[in-house]
Amino acid sequence: MSVLVFTENWDGKFKKLSFELVSYSNKVAEMLGTSTTAISIGSVADDELTKLGKFGAKKILKLENEIFKTFDTRAYSSAIAQIAQKEKAEVIVIANNNMGKAIAPRLSVKLKAAVGSGVTKPPLSTEPFVVNKKVYSGNAFAHMELKTGVKIITLAQNSFDLIETSNDATIEEASVDIDKSAVQTKVKDVEKQTGKLLLTDAEIVVAGGRGMKSPDNWTPLIELAETLGGATACSRPVSDEGWRPHEEHTGQTGKIIAPNLYIAIGIS
Repeated sequence: MSVLVFTENWDGKFKKLSFELVSYSNKVAEMLGTSTTAISIGSVADDELTKLGKFGAKKILKLENEIFKTFDTRAYSSAIAQIAQKEKAEVIVIANNNMGKAIAPRLSVKLKAAVGSGVTKPPLSTEPFVVNKKVYSGNAFAHMELKTGVKIITLAQNSFDLIETSNDATIEEASVDIDKSAVQTKVKDVEKQTGKLLLTDAEIVVAGGRGMKSPDNWTPLIELAETLGGATACSRPVSDEGWRPHEEHTGQTGKIIAPNLYIAIGIS
């Protein structure tokens, strides 16, 4: 029995989100009297994998295969499900982001597991297993009891502090059986943005709304964010108008952020 956490990587590197997931999983494992096993899918160097151990992962399973080069929900969910069964995982923790939201439902069907989505805190109790999650677009919280043998938790980003440990993790090769014909996702083009702070990782965010009147008035916001070492964000009307890129759109229909300082300018 263990707590299994799926740690997403970006071009072979882990970010704050991955360490947050491991820290949270380790807390759940402590409550259950078990250990945390992290799974990494894709090409990640061992020295990068060992960083997961600093946040509580006791065992790290790396799964490297050409079939996982492109994110495909069928392949990823099948791989995680097989590993969860091998590890006898009682709880599976995934990020409540686009990737996690795509994987969790498939995992739920494969493992006959209840899903607690958008969870913000460690379980309120383990017997029964009750989690705290956001409802009504984040305007309220609900206590949800997960009654299945295997539970899936998608953790709301920036809702749990990073907790470093002195744990030394072991790294092992993982193997799964995936039907290549079932992988139907094909990537035709990739555009990457480099040298810019990820909005979801930013501790300081400067956001602008339609009250800025025009995209030409955005320069002071950008300069303020750069001076503070933060990131810029915008409301949905702004991104819909094309004043700012959609990747900066935050809120109910955009990216969920939780910075230490949020400055809103021209947002109702």
